[in-house]
Amino acid sequence: MSAEDFRDLIPRKRILQAGLGFLVALAVIGLIAVSVGLDELTRVLSGAKLRWVAVGCLSTALCLVAWARAWKVVLGVVGIPVAFRRLVVTYYAATFANYVTPLGQAGGEPFIAYVLSRDTEASYEDSLASVVTADLLNLFPFFSFAGIGFAALLWQSSLPDQVRPLVLGLAGMAAGVPLLAAGTWRFRFRLGRFVLRLAAPVARRTKLFSIESLRRRMGELNTSFERIAADPRALVRALFYSYVGWVFFALPLYFATLALDVPLSLLLVFFVVPASTLAGLVPSPGGLGPVEAALLVLLVAVAGLSQPTAFAAALLYRVESYVFALVAGGIGALWVIGRN
Repeated sequence: MSAEDFRDLIPRKRILQAGLGFLVALAVIGLIAVSVGLDELTRVLSGAKLRWVAVGCLSTALCLVAWARAWKVVLGVVGIPVAFRRLVVTYYAATFANYVTPLGQAGGEPFIAYVLSRDTEASYEDSLASVVTADLLNLFPFFSFAGIGFAALLWQSSLPDQVRPLVLGLAGMAAGVPLLAAGTWRFRFRLGRFVLRLAAPVARRTKLFSIESLRRRMGELNTSFERIAADPRALVRALFYSYVGWVFFALPLYFATLALDVPLSLLLVFFVVPASTLAGLVPSPGGLGPVEAALLVLLVAVAGLSQPTAFAAALLYRVESYVFALVAGGIGALWVIGRN
């Protein structure tokens, strides 16, 4: 992958959109900081224990390594041999591309598949199938941890009104996403024919692609998915690494509250992190802005923290999870460019 190839990963227009998204998100964070009180927020952050922030960053690093391991298991099923050390760097680079893309985790699969196909011997179809499969496997621990934390929250007290929409959103996703995935797989051939019918008028008016090439690529993608589905033992191994990765993904919030001497219970952490992740569906890079706002509401509502303390914890958590991953992923992207 050359520097030009990597720039092709995110077109110039999208780079401008991402830059604008960062500016808007930072403005939102600034407005929230003003609303909770800059002086009190500064006082709380000045007393933070940086060693726990460093531990939170380490947890994020281990999270990405675990998810890269799940990715390697899935790639092994489709017959793509790649050294794990090389794949980890590729995964970090792909995470950078994902985190600077508006919609955060909701729309980065094609970019990640592009990075993987350019940096390994995998075809784009095999890459995309492995990425989508790994993302679907990550939904299992997402809903598991959210369910455990939600049950603990109900056991301890009544559900605050402020978090009811997020709980309903989690419940809707818990029921809807598996049904959608199962339905898509069950009727994949009908869906494929429908996509081809929609694409036919466009193909007749452009030379960018043909119906035959699209049909061939869709067939190759379906073959890749079928090979992955035919090895359930490998999927179980990949699911194990997904769960390990999600534990390390959630722990930075716990370490952020430790840094402020207001530690949350792990059960609450396992509810708050998935619930706040829903805000990442808002079209901003990595959910920057909306996620911090959601964390503020959740930490005040379910943990009883003051607004300055809750927002300080949210900021530290995002430094540990998002900013660290962005910086480490950027380094990984430069490494990927340099070794090719």
